Amino acid sequence: MIATTLMLATAYSASASSDDAWKALFAKANGTCIGQSRMNTPEASAPVVFDDSVGKIAILLKGSIGKGKSKVQNVNMICLYDKKTGKASIEEFHWLGK
Repeated sequence: MIATTLMLATAYSASASSDDAWKALFAKANGTCIGQSRMNTPEASAPVVFDDSVGKIAILLKGSIGKGKSKVQNVNMICLYDKKTGKASIEEFHWLGK
């Protein structure tokens, strides 16, 4: 999951940033978002990088929360990671029509 994200990170480039800097940023965003999710073995999307005026990276997460058969709940979450502060905000989301 993180390896996939790191491989995809090479697809993004900016003249002022090296590939290694992008990889490190994506790894930090992934780690922060996954840590805040409280999910059991979450699956993360490739990062969605917004322009500098927004300053955020979005990561979609899917997985389960809870323990035991009756308490496990499958969830989808979206995480917005702030590139400047290193803080993330995470919320559950539901697909339209489901």
